[in-house]
Amino acid sequence: MIAFKESIKPFGERFPLVSVIEKIFSNDGFLETNLNMEHRPEQEHMALSTAYSLENNSPLVFEAGTGVGKSLAYLIPSIIHSIEKKRQGVVSTQTISLQDQIKNKDLAICRKLFTDSKELQKYKDFKTAMMVGRANYLCPNRLRHAINSKIELFQSPQQSDLEQINDWANSTEHGLLEEIIPSPSIEVWDWVNADSSTCNPRTCNPETCYYQKAKSKVKEANIIIVNHSLLFTLIGIGSTPATDVPGILFANDFAVLDEAHRAPAIATERMGISLSSIGLDRLLVRLYNPKSKKGLFVKHGTSKDFNLINKTFNTAKKFFGHIEQNQLSSQDIYRLINPDWTDAILNRSLMDIEKRLDELSQDSENSNIKFEYQDFKMRVGSYRRSLNECIEMSDNKCVYWLEKTGRHKQNIVLRSAPLDISPYLKECLFKRQTSVLMTSATLFENKNLEKFLKKVGAVGQSAEIADSPFDFENKMKIFITTDMPVPNRSTGKIEIGYLTDMIRFCSLRIKGGSLVLFTNFKDMHTVAKELKEDFDKARRPFFVQGLGVSRTDITRKFREAGNGILFGTDSFWTGVDIPGPSLSQVIITRLPFENPSHPIAEARSEWIKNSGGNPFYEMTLSDAILRFRQGIGRLIRNKSDSGFVTILDSRIINKEYGKNFLSVLPNKRWDLINLSNRVEKFPKN
Repeated sequence: MIAFKESIKPFGERFPLVSVIEKIFSNDGFLETNLNMEHRPEQEHMALSTAYSLENNSPLVFEAGTGVGKSLAYLIPSIIHSIEKKRQGVVSTQTISLQDQIKNKDLAICRKLFTDSKELQKYKDFKTAMMVGRANYLCPNRLRHAINSKIELFQSPQQSDLEQINDWANSTEHGLLEEIIPSPSIEVWDWVNADSSTCNPRTCNPETCYYQKAKSKVKEANIIIVNHSLLFTLIGIGSTPATDVPGILFANDFAVLDEAHRAPAIATERMGISLSSIGLDRLLVRLYNPKSKKGLFVKHGTSKDFNLINKTFNTAKKFFGHIEQNQLSSQDIYRLINPDWTDAILNRSLMDIEKRLDELSQDSENSNIKFEYQDFKMRVGSYRRSLNECIEMSDNKCVYWLEKTGRHKQNIVLRSAPLDISPYLKECLFKRQTSVLMTSATLFENKNLEKFLKKVGAVGQSAEIADSPFDFENKMKIFITTDMPVPNRSTGKIEIGYLTDMIRFCSLRIKGGSLVLFTNFKDMHTVAKELKEDFDKARRPFFVQGLGVSRTDITRKFREAGNGILFGTDSFWTGVDIPGPSLSQVIITRLPFENPSHPIAEARSEWIKNSGGNPFYEMTLSDAILRFRQGIGRLIRNKSDSGFVTILDSRIINKEYGKNFLSVLPNKRWDLINLSNRVEKFPKN
């Protein structure tokens, strides 16, 4: 850090932002003297690096350990740079809840800093905007059209939902779907949201249309907050500057990707194809529903149009029925290997619908109706082209597969994903002639960022690490079991009896809360069923993911309980922030290796092997270590936190690759426990 600071001090005139940031973050700087915030050398390091990246229009990858304070380290330089250079900054994070945290907490600190520091007051009036997908916004223009056509479009129960939306529209400030309680049916919301070409500046007044109003705020904002899913969706559909214009989403903007460890996976998902049988049904019934006799064609179509939709429904039923029978009869996921694996029997019907929608669009004199037909034509055409690509498997850089999803496995989905996301990220992020910062608390492996740089297409770009300032040696106690039976090599199944016994013992011995992290839902719910009575007898609040309660609500209730026990998988390995005794222990039930038989993992493994690499070390192990670090990182969230990490997978001790996991433990001292010595070794607090 010191060497870095000394190297950039002489460039104060050339890089004025660096000089300002040094005054803010240094010992006795504005953050410390005006806001009474402690000086963090690691935070200063990151802020200076960010400032240099912004001034130099260069990309930067930066791992900032837990407690560094990375949000302020990138937000403060970004705001100042935006105002001084009249450039917009795009800040992307993993979830909408993290967007809210940046907007309501971190940016509030920035504004207070600028307000309370005389030298910085010129920046206090910075403007921010939060972007969510346009389908989340109400469009009053579309609402009026839906009300005028409600007899043709909706059945009686749906008309009640429409009335609820209309009543809410008279009082809402932001027009966002999340504000409506209870939520209306998705079929009704599809007709009134802003995700349509009907919602456009020519037909919608920015003063009254919530989406157009939000767009106006975005144009004026210095800092625009998005989530990764929306960011890569917009990039994927081409909502970006021209190729010869610098910028990621807007001309001459710059970008920060927080929680960047999730960016490759989210980009992979968003830059591929996802077509579902339910999605096609939803599209068709909006045109004409044979059961209710409702839909857009009822008011403007003919009996031939009704017959065309009927025919398409029947063809779709036959098409997806064949898939279920031939590829998904005995499994929920099926990788496609050879092109033309089925007949494109839907192509003709979808083309006929496109043609008919184009005719009705040309004939209509009502601009709202014209735009609706054009929008439907675009959606049907997009579905048809993507469907043909999945059948033809025309992109040899992608993997294609089929899935059964939904509670009753009745939804058939055709999917594709890039085999290697790095070329896409290189083109859309690192070759855009602008500053891009990718940051997270967990990016490196073996204190090295090379694997992550390769994964995101950033080889050759600047990369730095600032370690966590927390005292893990004294604040974190680590226990590792030595006698947990190894998962079955062929089935992946684990010894549930042993696992159940150890979780019972470890969680009940700790007074504070325990977060128990699983790698699959089946194991989690099996153990939960076995232990519920024990936890109830001990009067310990018990929470299990996937029982109809949202992740946000489960996390809040666990935090408030103080001594709860939470079973989670998938998303609970990352993004959970619960300081204090409410989270006193993290239990890792199993090293978090991804399912090697998933089509993406399987295809990438073959691709790496064919390129002369080792799939296990280059992909499987690397991804597992990153997730492992995330899981352990849930425990210590501030300097006063302390607690236990308990690892119930003996492979970390008994397998050669275990040393790779041991090397990333924040505390290099740990105790080994087993069934016979656990009472002696494991503390009771």
